[in-house]
Amino acid sequence: MREPNPFHENKEELNDLLQNYYNLKRGLKHTFLEEESFEKIIDYFDEKDSLFEALEAAAIAMEQFPYSALLMVKKADLLISSRKYSEAIELLEQASLYDNSDINLYILKTDAYLALDQQQDAIEILQQALQIFEGEERIELLFELADVYDDYEEFDKVFDCLKLILADEPNNEEALYKICFWTDFTGRNEESIVMHKAIIEEYPFNEIAWFNLAAAYQGIKLYEKSIDAYQYAVAIDEKFDYAFRNMGDAYLRLRKFKEAIEALEKVLELTRPEDVIYEAIGHCYHRLGNIAQARFNYKKAVHLNPDDSKLHFKIANTYMLEQQWQSAIKQLDQAMRMHRNIPEYNIAMGECKMNLGLYKEAVHFFGNVVKNKPKNIAGWEALIRCLFSAEYYQEAMEQCIAAIKITESKPIFIYYYSASLFFLGKPKEAIIQLEKGIQLSPKLLKKFIALNPSVLQNNSVVDIIVRNKKNTKK
Repeated sequence: MREPNPFHENKEELNDLLQNYYNLKRGLKHTFLEEESFEKIIDYFDEKDSLFEALEAAAIAMEQFPYSALLMVKKADLLISSRKYSEAIELLEQASLYDNSDINLYILKTDAYLALDQQQDAIEILQQALQIFEGEERIELLFELADVYDDYEEFDKVFDCLKLILADEPNNEEALYKICFWTDFTGRNEESIVMHKAIIEEYPFNEIAWFNLAAAYQGIKLYEKSIDAYQYAVAIDEKFDYAFRNMGDAYLRLRKFKEAIEALEKVLELTRPEDVIYEAIGHCYHRLGNIAQARFNYKKAVHLNPDDSKLHFKIANTYMLEQQWQSAIKQLDQAMRMHRNIPEYNIAMGECKMNLGLYKEAVHFFGNVVKNKPKNIAGWEALIRCLFSAEYYQEAMEQCIAAIKITESKPIFIYYYSASLFFLGKPKEAIIQLEKGIQLSPKLLKKFIALNPSVLQNNSVVDIIVRNKKNTKK
């Protein structure tokens, strides 16, 4: 014996309903259609995106059942889809006289008011509904209200709605996920800590609550506490990749690079590889002095995101640390094809060229920085050091004068000006500038000496240094 097919039976039932409906429209003989039958017919047309036919069916249904709140709500929904918002509100008001216990009545009225840009009316409707409904329906209304506040950028009130949801339903996953974002956005970390501690006390195995607690601690820079909370989250759910990701960031902030690498490598095990994770691991190895591993991870990152110029720059830096200038230049070329005028890229390229003895090319790159960012101290410093290395002392002096003027007499350029005067055989003027530099910033003296160590054979220079040291002690 063949089993009955429920789908086939439902389809047959719907076809019968439609046939009866069409007969009613044409004034032919038909079986009486119940309120529920009209509901199914309206839904059928709505699902087919036949809005006109759905509205026509709703109108006919209401002729048959003029006091049906359910059908009024159905028609109002269709009117909102047709952008007839005022008509929809009027119909919903009428529906509420017959039955105000349908939550859709309030949600649709909210949608209509929002479409008319009447935010305050929408909020009042939802707040009114919150006094009527309980349980799941109240939760639904609070989510709706949170969305309204979000649309109108009242972000603290979004947080408040989510807080109310969690007061009623501490394990509501949607609210827990959302409140984590809004805690960070609104900066209400202390409140979040208190709230999630209370949730954990009642539900100690709620890994999302542990995660949110950790994120809130992280938001106020209590990284040790945040790591402890993340550890609980991953103990409950060992595949909680976001907890491992944030834990890696917290370890990074504490400069615990080995632990950060462990956490971030766990992220790679659990999820699809991401360039930002490889980049962070590369950074950790870089800080640990393991340049080869740093480069390996930066290259993994750049493979996933070849259009990130910053990654090419980081790879170049690893080569520069190993004095592999040509390899660094190749990476910097890639970076500068994407972003030619970034000062750091130009300075790095200039350093590479300078170390290869290509001084004119180096001056060109350092000059780019000075031209595009005239107040960039590093650019001026690199340019002047390069001119000294190339023994272009006259040009170095001219650039020192320009740098002093543009950077409002930064002491480093007064020292460099003094050095250029020594190289050009103008010791008296050089001594005056040196004394001026020492008085402004004694700490920078070592940079002056590094440019020309033989200057310490000059008795006048030694006298100034000794005299200023004594004055500093006094």
